[in-house]
Amino acid sequence: MTHTTHEFNRFADVRAALADPALVPELPASDGGPAGGPAGGPAGASVAWLRATVARFSSGEPHRRRRALVEAELARLEPAALWRAVAAGPRGEVRVRVVRALAEGLGMPEPGAVAEAVTVVAGAYFGGADPAADEAVARLVARLAPASAGEAALEAVANRIGLLVQACDATAALVESCAGAALAEAAGGDVPPARVLREDPPVRTMRRIAARATRVAGREIAEGDVVLLDLATAQRAHPVPLTFGAPPRVCPGRAHALALADGLLQRPLTPFARLHHQAATPLLLPNAWDYASAATLAAQGFPAVGTTSLGVAAATGLPDGAAATVDATLALARSLGRGSFLFTVDAEGGFSDDVAEVAALARELYDAGAAGINLEDGRADGTLAPVELHAAKIAAVKAAVPALFVNARTDTHWLGRQEDETAARLASYEQAGADGVFVPGLSDPDGIAALTAALLVPLNILYTPTGPTLAELAALGVRRVSLGSLLYRRALAAAVTAATGVRDGRPTDLTAPSYAEVQALADP
Repeated sequence: MTHTTHEFNRFADVRAALADPALVPELPASDGGPAGGPAGGPAGASVAWLRATVARFSSGEPHRRRRALVEAELARLEPAALWRAVAAGPRGEVRVRVVRALAEGLGMPEPGAVAEAVTVVAGAYFGGADPAADEAVARLVARLAPASAGEAALEAVANRIGLLVQACDATAALVESCAGAALAEAAGGDVPPARVLREDPPVRTMRRIAARATRVAGREIAEGDVVLLDLATAQRAHPVPLTFGAPPRVCPGRAHALALADGLLQRPLTPFARLHHQAATPLLLPNAWDYASAATLAAQGFPAVGTTSLGVAAATGLPDGAAATVDATLALARSLGRGSFLFTVDAEGGFSDDVAEVAALARELYDAGAAGINLEDGRADGTLAPVELHAAKIAAVKAAVPALFVNARTDTHWLGRQEDETAARLASYEQAGADGVFVPGLSDPDGIAALTAALLVPLNILYTPTGPTLAELAALGVRRVSLGSLLYRRALAAAVTAATGVRDGRPTDLTAPSYAEVQALADP
């Protein structure tokens, strides 16, 4: 039977095809190898068996089950730990270094031998016959599977191997693209990975087969038809990347791949940045308004604190968001710099639309001791700054102070306008070099999940008492949760409650730090 081949290269069409459950990855043709593997491996331990057993080439319930196995493995790996491990590990071929770091992180025996075998398997994974690859699969299964492994255990082992195989060539290609982009850059500087992935993606095309009849972009696709997706062309017309797929088949190892690439390229990972790449929980960032509030929070075990622009502005009798508090913000940063804790500064929109002035401010904040800066695209008149302007501010700050963590904020949800631009704005900001992105006002779980599925950098959400809990935000993929002006406003409420309670003779809890305890904060 003859089947039609359909090609798509428009962003909306490619995204729709990737999201269509009727279009599934094509299982590469069997290599015709034996059912039982050589070298003592269990029956079926060949490349053909591996392909037929991994999530990558599955669909429906088998795909969901196998993907869960991969996600469970990745959940045990902190991207920051991979970053450090591959940067400090033995030199050699990039593919071997990638797989070795993953194998070590997953506790596999003899990670060096595992890495060598995986690189052999990778050469035949997407098609072709290679007896050496069959033998390598058999050795890996014999090494990783229990002696009396049943079908479920073998499926789990296959997906552990598949995880390593897919990381092998794809991550190496990303590293090569990033290195090439840096060399081609006019100033010879670094290029944000998000920009590289859009301009020179390691995966340029995807191929799907119609498991049943469907319709994409008004085109009828019959069962068995082939669908070719041109990701590279589609991405040139839209900032949101497609390299790591799209729901429901987004690559679960995006953060790990990027961490490995950064480690191999020897990109520095600051202590503050590392807090955004922990596997267990998001960074909960309380926001302070003066030295005492910051030092008190740090003393309670918070690994970092932020500042609240509302608190800084209100404390000086000035409006928030009106670019009126640059001096107060710098003064607070210099005060916090006397402490021994990490802190990041809410700098509104940089207090200027002159990108050179914003970069100079960032340098001053960094010199004062700041580990990060928050830059927002909302304006005092309730409008949003042009995407290009805000992206230029981010790029200028990263060029001036590469070690400063830039958290790029979009106020689409905070201001309730242009919300459909949120994903595109964030993609532009991460391609400009943002280390993280922030969407205050967004609390809808589905909306948050849609963003984390598309982003390459950590997502920051503003905590709201009526929104998702910290645990729920973590499950949605959020990596940083800010308290914003909540603590400042609660402090004002507590002060009023205490004062009016005393005045009115109303029973009031007046428990507070002692004079000596507060006085001690002045001596960090």
